[in-house]
Amino acid sequence: MTPTFISAEAVPSDTEVLGVPVFADLNLPAGAGATVNRRFLSAMGFEGRPGQTERLQAEDGSIVVAVGVGPADELDTDALRRAGAGFVRSVGRARRAAVTLPAAARGRVAAGRAVQAVVEGIALGGYRFTAHKAQKAGQKTASPSLDSVAVIGADHGVRRGQLVAAAVLRARDWVNEPPRSMTPRHLALRAEALASQTGLDVDVWDEDRLASERMGGLLGVAAGAAEPPRLIRLVYDPPAARGEVALVGKGITFDSGGLSLKTSDGMRTMKGDMGGAAAVLSAMGALTALGVRVRVFGYACCTENMPSGTAIHVGDVLTARNGTTIEVLNTDAEGRLVLADGLSLAAESRPDAIIDLATLTGGQRVALGSQVAALMANDDKLAGRVLAAAGRAGEPAWRLPLWPAYRPHLDSEVADLKNIGQPNNASTIIAGLFLQEFVGGRPWAHLDIASPSWSDTDDGWVTKGGTGWGVRTLLEMLKEWEALRGR
Repeated sequence: MTPTFISAEAVPSDTEVLGVPVFADLNLPAGAGATVNRRFLSAMGFEGRPGQTERLQAEDGSIVVAVGVGPADELDTDALRRAGAGFVRSVGRARRAAVTLPAAARGRVAAGRAVQAVVEGIALGGYRFTAHKAQKAGQKTASPSLDSVAVIGADHGVRRGQLVAAAVLRARDWVNEPPRSMTPRHLALRAEALASQTGLDVDVWDEDRLASERMGGLLGVAAGAAEPPRLIRLVYDPPAARGEVALVGKGITFDSGGLSLKTSDGMRTMKGDMGGAAAVLSAMGALTALGVRVRVFGYACCTENMPSGTAIHVGDVLTARNGTTIEVLNTDAEGRLVLADGLSLAAESRPDAIIDLATLTGGQRVALGSQVAALMANDDKLAGRVLAAAGRAGEPAWRLPLWPAYRPHLDSEVADLKNIGQPNNASTIIAGLFLQEFVGGRPWAHLDIASPSWSDTDDGWVTKGGTGWGVRTLLEMLKEWEALRGR
């Protein structure tokens, strides 16, 4: 449960714990609302690192939490987001809290962005997935949620921070659900409910419709699963919309690898292979409340990838929606097969841009680690927009080249393409080159979020399990889309 956030000019009298910002030199900014003993902090090893905390007891018995925000001349929204996350993890059983963290941003970060970052950090850092935790009678929860957090000195930014955080948490919830309770059909029901709540148009294609619509990649991957596939299409069409953007998400609700079977350990986090679809659908649900003024189409290509007597074989040939034939040489390279159909469909309306999000390759982790997504794009202007939005959102991405000399690695002797390239050779780039074949020449960007979409540890605003990576980047980019048209 996320706390209620309120803007306040002063610390409410019923506050149980107050979070104050402390710079790396152990100084407090003007407006911090409390004083702290610098000598004591230093003795306790407190260095003011972003998100570092130290609980102090005031003379009246209330608790003040010193929250590090890093060096004053390096302060940015990421430091504030980490500070918010650090604070919420230090409040113990308090129910009513207040923070003066935005005071650190004065003259350094725009007020609205600073407040939004603090709110996001608190909401995201305090997240725990407890839907399947048994609660015994009379048992207290290990870490009860705050009821309310007063953000002191906040003129604006609170509402947007709450809306964005709620979208991220929704995506986390969907990814963290056990795969048996988040099948393609279950995800479609969640999307339909979300559309009803937020005024989006929704259309869900079942297996018969998928066949009539020539979605051969999606149906091929789904062939081994008892659970039927779904294509989910959401449409946000505001009055006086300027421009059109299509979002496409990979929605493999569980990935066993198919006949190219993963190891047991390799399957451990594969309920998270629908992280791209969760991000796309959940971001779509926030567009109305945020007042985005661009038309947005969202597509989620959803299926399980399972081994069985009906599963696709290594060597089978599939035909994607755009007519391209694909030789399947590894059934565990299935995400690109479902995205081939989704991208082909998205391109047909000739949008201004197509962006896809996918937990696509292990090579992304090898190249960039667990905190940086891989970006590939066929359009420099679009790539710049996505990178800038990712930076503002605190979800960093790094652009990799769609190196044309590698394109022949996808040539097949029996079909137009094969679904893998050479072993251990630029696998993330090869996947991007494969996807590029299905965008119809439209401006397109691909975010490989394989590693950032899941975390085994708590780190800053990231918590264990699904991270909701990509939601904030999409919302940040779409917010700025109208202002950036023509640039």
